[in-house]
Amino acid sequence: MVHQYKLNGYNIVLDTCSGSVHVVDDVAYDIIALYQQHEAEEIVKEILSKYDGLPDITREEVLLCLEDIRALEKAGKLFSADIYENMAFDFKNRSQVVKALCLHVAHTCNLNCSYCFASQGKYQGDRALMSFEVGKQAFDFLIANSGSRRNLEVDFFGGEPLMNWEVVKRLVAYAREQEKLHDKNFRFTLTTNGMLLSDEVDDFLNREMSNVVLSLDGRKEIHDHLRKDYAGRGSYDAIVPKFKRLVEKRGGKNYYMRGTFTHNNVDFTNDIFHMADLGFTELSMEPVVCAPTDPYALTEEDLPELFRQYELLAEEMIRRKKAGNGFVFYHYMLDLKNGPCIYKRITGCGSGTEYMAVTPWGELFPCHQFVGDPKYSLGNIWDGVTNLAVQEEFRHCNAYARPECRDCWAKLYCSGGCAANAYHATGKISGVYEYGCELFKKRIECAVMMQVAESEEA
Repeated sequence: MVHQYKLNGYNIVLDTCSGSVHVVDDVAYDIIALYQQHEAEEIVKEILSKYDGLPDITREEVLLCLEDIRALEKAGKLFSADIYENMAFDFKNRSQVVKALCLHVAHTCNLNCSYCFASQGKYQGDRALMSFEVGKQAFDFLIANSGSRRNLEVDFFGGEPLMNWEVVKRLVAYAREQEKLHDKNFRFTLTTNGMLLSDEVDDFLNREMSNVVLSLDGRKEIHDHLRKDYAGRGSYDAIVPKFKRLVEKRGGKNYYMRGTFTHNNVDFTNDIFHMADLGFTELSMEPVVCAPTDPYALTEEDLPELFRQYELLAEEMIRRKKAGNGFVFYHYMLDLKNGPCIYKRITGCGSGTEYMAVTPWGELFPCHQFVGDPKYSLGNIWDGVTNLAVQEEFRHCNAYARPECRDCWAKLYCSGGCAANAYHATGKISGVYEYGCELFKKRIECAVMMQVAESEEA
């Protein structure tokens, strides 16, 4: 399958199954678009008619271009066959290990963010903190179900995980003991709103966490509009100095400033640039996912502007990198030569199979966005997965599971999309969150264009 588009002055042809990217002139771009549905003489006639009057566009030149296209096709770099569909189901059925947990150490929060998918950390239930004993059992469950896999991941999550700080420290210490006993290596991540950061917390996070995710929505007025404390005060002024201190101590690496944009700030690039201007260089900005009736929900009318914003972001990132003050944007991190293996590209995040969320009570869910929904309870950390029917549903989530995805050029980049977003948008994990798909495809187009621009600079 081939996807063609024009962006930032480039004519880009992406061969989705081989991963090949071709940058071509206008004539070759048009010939490729005609190639599969027309005979050679029909193509010659149409191209000569379109470019009539240009002396360089001759019959011979068009035929030479057709020869080049045939050579690329024969080499498997253009119009390559899709050979991965059967692999998608086979890979996931063969995978029987758990390699990552999202540990909900705190179902409570010290902020009262309006758009919080977790209902201010409560997940539609009671406020709670995970005990050390439950957390310890979660690590034992992960180790016991990880098979021969050595590298394991645990995300400390909430609510606000630093509200259960002592348990986080004890669990990390326990995990470090178990590493030696079971020949495992734990990689930790913690997501925080920053309110409880201190010198002690900074030092611990920078020593033990492979990554930290810091919640900031950008400009003060945007951040404070939805991210308030229970007294109604915005949190920007309280957290930005703390984030700066933590990142400086961390050496400016292995963290993410993670924001959310809504209908209130469809000009979200200004929030990204604001964070970059503050000195943060590892950035992420996610579209809000919420009920369409919410006042901050993104609308169909917002889409053209959001597309334009993603293009502006890519162009500005190219400019800043040339000027020596570049930054990373999570959704534009695309390695065309050494990216994810084909297993990850067709099977996705592994929610419900390789990756699960654990509540403060030890209940298992496919991921943090399903926590609190009894229909998607998988079991618990003592008995393991007992709801095999639900797990089987998730085993069938892949790039080929949905009819809408089979002929989509982006499927090997999104792996079929987020099951949770599909569920919240359509009521089933096998559905398609079309709005999210449109944004994802635009991001991939921009990311590929940036790779093209960088290769031309090299």
